[in-house]
Amino acid sequence: MTYTQTTHDICVTVMPFFIEEASRHEDCLYMWAYQVTIQNNRDADVQLRRRYWRIINALGKIQEIRGVGVLGIQPILPAGHAYDYSSGIALTTPSGIMGGTYDFETTFDQCLTIEIPCFSLDSPYQKILLN
Repeated sequence: MTYTQTTHDICVTVMPFFIEEASRHEDCLYMWAYQVTIQNNRDADVQLRRRYWRIINALGKIQEIRGVGVLGIQPILPAGHAYDYSSGIALTTPSGIMGGTYDFETTFDQCLTIEIPCFSLDSPYQKILLN
């Protein structure tokens, strides 16, 4: 499943994947990878400066991650171009949810906060409860 959100003409698409072979259910370790595509639909270049992630596991525990750029770089996205990267996350519960923001800077030193769509992290080990 893919999740997409557009803010200030910058479109962020995330596609998460559960990684069965890296997870250990008996040790409460559940691994996901996610592919992110950031499409700059603006008329000018932008540079990704900072990221913020909010991760909530199935028990409601919140983890926040802030940092410079993504994967150690601050990519410049020319007008009309996209940037792709992959990353991952480990949880101690079989499901969770992630979302956040990117801070971009325009060529005019304007800061744009771009929403990262919230996306679900669901493993086959998550028990489904019916009401």
